[in-house]
Order: sequence, then structure tokens, then C-alpha cells
Amino acid sequence: MAQATEALVALLLIGAVFIRVDACVGKKNVVFIVIDDGGFETAAYNNTAIRTPNIDALGSRSTIFDHAFTTVSSCSPSRSAIMTGLPTHENGMYGLEHSTHHFQSFDQVQSLPLILGQNGYRTGLIGKKHVAPLSVYPFDFERSEQVVGPGDGLANLRNITLMKEYAQSFLANCSTDPRPIFLYFGFGDPHRCGGKVGEFCEKYGAGGEHGIIPDWTPQYYKPEDVLVPYHVPDTPVARQDLANQYTSISRLDQGIGLMVKELEKTGIADDTLILMISDNGIPFPAAKTNLYERGMGEPMFVHNPKIQQKGLHSKALVSSVDMVPTALDWAGVNYPEYHIWNKKNFTKLQGQSLLPILEQDDPAEGFDAVFASHQMHEVTMYYPMRVIRNKSYRLIYNIANRLQYPIAGDLYGSPTYQDLLSRNASGQSLHWYKTLEQYDFRPKWELFNIDSDPMELHNLAGDPAHAQVLSQLQQQLKAWQTKTNDPWLVKYIHE
Repeated sequence: MAQATEALVALLLIGAVFIRVDACVGKKNVVFIVIDDGGFETAAYNNTAIRTPNIDALGSRSTIFDHAFTTVSSCSPSRSAIMTGLPTHENGMYGLEHSTHHFQSFDQVQSLPLILGQNGYRTGLIGKKHVAPLSVYPFDFERSEQVVGPGDGLANLRNITLMKEYAQSFLANCSTDPRPIFLYFGFGDPHRCGGKVGEFCEKYGAGGEHGIIPDWTPQYYKPEDVLVPYHVPDTPVARQDLANQYTSISRLDQGIGLMVKELEKTGIADDTLILMISDNGIPFPAAKTNLYERGMGEPMFVHNPKIQQKGLHSKALVSSVDMVPTALDWAGVNYPEYHIWNKKNFTKLQGQSLLPILEQDDPAEGFDAVFASHQMHEVTMYYPMRVIRNKSYRLIYNIANRLQYPIAGDLYGSPTYQDLLSRNASGQSLHWYKTLEQYDFRPKWELFNIDSDPMELHNLAGDPAHAQVLSQLQQQLKAWQTKTNDPWLVKYIHE
């Protein structure tokens, strides 16, 4: 009799498990994967020197955007645009959130986690958050640098085993809460860190005195084997820097694999829209904090489990502000009517849903221009820029061009940049595509033909043959600034 009772209890428990799992299935779930200072170091973007099997696997099930761009190449401002669908000058996150920088979005802003939370979603964030205030960016479940769980800050951002366990905790709540989920993964790699754990934290969790991350098998690379992007000096120091970056990317890659596996184990992978992007360019010269092609350009995958065509490369020009309208479209949730500080008009999303174009390699219309807006990175780095980039041209408006272009602290202290400075001071060849003078001091307007000049070496702003192109792009840029209530519009009058 006792055995029969135990068997009955076991069957009931098994049934309860299946009921709990079924309660999570069939919902319009949304997952964001945000990479920290990531670039195009994957086979999906034709880098054959690095091994990223998990990222590539996700790409094979996604639409891969070859021309995706951030609206600002700086950590907190970019993340605010990813979560609000508004450019940084409109949502108020003008610079970095942490420490003495202390920038925050306007209190009235309606972010994606706030909107979805108010419309029946359970929201979670695991890893790097880097935006504020909490009232604008609330999550039901949060394990970030702002709400530190077990371990130190590094662990919450780069310990992929810990992040996996956090994901398991969040997903396990499906047993009692059958709401659809919005889950935001903020990976800490491959951001620089320096110090005893390596320039890219490549030693963190790799064994010995630096501990072990159980789910990470480090991948190591020789400097001579890396692919050097055109905007990075081709020197032994820079190559070693890139090799260390590749090792950090291996931790990111395996972490992404773990998170996707947890979705599959929970049974919700076939119902989950996954959007992957990086916040800004890689932490090397002419990328991070810059709005040139390799500063604005980002990897972006969108995995829609309900469509058949996978691994498609799209030529559409898309932006980080397209992520919010895409998620809302998937969820069937309308963007709310509200004001920020302009009481005349309701705030409008600046992007558009990507769902209708996921099976089109080159949409006929509607995705032919993107915009960008930068104020500063660190609080001491004031250098406002506005950009329009269409299929043939990029126009950069350097609003405070009489200032020297500021260098981010992590980039300034990097081996690559210090080697660049040392070579310049000693008169050695920089093995770089620019001079430091050209990099540090920029004209008010920079106009580049992306088709004929992909490295953006020839400024056409003063070329009479391009006067009409310049004028048209200037008008379009100013119109966008007006539509987005850009406070820096006053500079057209004052300067």
C-alpha cells in the first residue's frame, strides 16, 4: 500500500512538472542579448580567425543584419536607447550612469520593461544594466551590478555559470507565474578591464589564482592569427590586444550558448523572440565613442521562431531604436501616449518593427537611413555629435569641433593606444590609417561616400561636386533633431 501511495505521489509530481512547463509555453516571450563593446568578431560576419560556435548557431536560426547601427557608441546611452526606443538626447541619458558620471533618463520616460510589465509580462534582467533611474527601468527579477547577488561585480557580469544559475531561478518561476516573459541578458564581455585579470578580463575564471568558471573553456589565440580591422594599428602590441579580446569573446560565446540552452530546457524556445546586439563599437581607436562606421556599426541578430527562412543576411539599414518597436509588435502591445518635457506632442518611438522584413534580404523601402546622437561618454568627455547614415553616405555634425576629441579612460589606458602614443612621440610608423592629429581634431562637418570610401578617409563636405548631397543630408539631420526635441538644436543659432 505504501509503495502504491509513493507511486501515485510520484505520478502527480511528474504531472505537475509538465503542467508547470506547459504554462510557460505558447506565450509571446521576448529575450534581449546585449553584448558589451562587441563587434564583428564572429564567423557570421566573415571573421574566420575566431571560433564562436554558439553565436554562429544563433545566427543560423536568425536574420543577420549586415548594416545594423547603434544610435550612440557609448555604454549607458546606448543601453537607454535599446530599452526605450528613443535617442539619448531625447530620453535624457546623456552619458554614463555609474559613479561620478551619474547620468539618468528623464523620470517620465516609458521603457520596454516598464511597458511590458504593465501589460502582463514578467520581466527579468541578468548581468549588466548600466541605466537609471529604477522607476524608469524596473524589473521584477534583477541580478545586475546595481543589485548584486552572490559574488562580486565581475561575477555578475562575466561569470557565465552564475548568470546561468540566475536564468534558471528566473525561468523556474514559470511554475507559479505563467505570464509571458521579457528577459534581458547583459553580458560583461568583451569590455576591457585591465589589471591582474588581464586587459579584457581574459584571465578571470580561467584557472589558478583567478578562479574557475565551470562552464567556460577558454579559447586562446596567437597574435599572428587574428584579423586586424582597418581602424586598428597593425602592430605586435595591437595584435596581442586583439588576441586577448578573442579569448574574452569565447566566454561571451559560451555564455550565449548557455542562455539559449536554458530557454530550450524550459520548453519556451519555440515561442521566444530573441534580439541580439552590441551596445557600441569595440574598445579600440575609431570605434567605441566614435560615430564612424566601426563605431556605429554593430552585430544584430533577430530570431523569430515562427518563420521558416533562417540565416538570411539582410541589407536593410536598422538601428538599436528598432528593438523596442519590434518587441512591442511581437507582444501585441501598443506604445503608450505620454509626454517627457515637451508638452505639445506625445513622445513617439523613433524606430520601427523589424518583424515584417525578417524574410527580406533587401527591403524595397523604409529602411534606408539611420541616425545617431552622442553627447559624452564619461562626464569629462563632452563632444556632441549628430549623424545621418544612408545607403551611400555618412554625414557627421561635430557640434563642438573646436574641442579636441576626448579619449575614453579604458581606451586611453589600453596597450594599443599607449603604443600608438609612444610610436607617435618617437617618430615611428603608426601602422595606422590616420594620424593622431587627424583623429584628435575634426572639422564641423564630415561627409563620406561609404560605397567608394568605406574607410572614411576622404571628407567630401568641402567638395563643390557634393554640395547638393551635403545640403540634403543636413536638412534631413536637422529635421530629425527637431522631431526628437534635440536640446542641441540651439547650436544652429548660437554657433
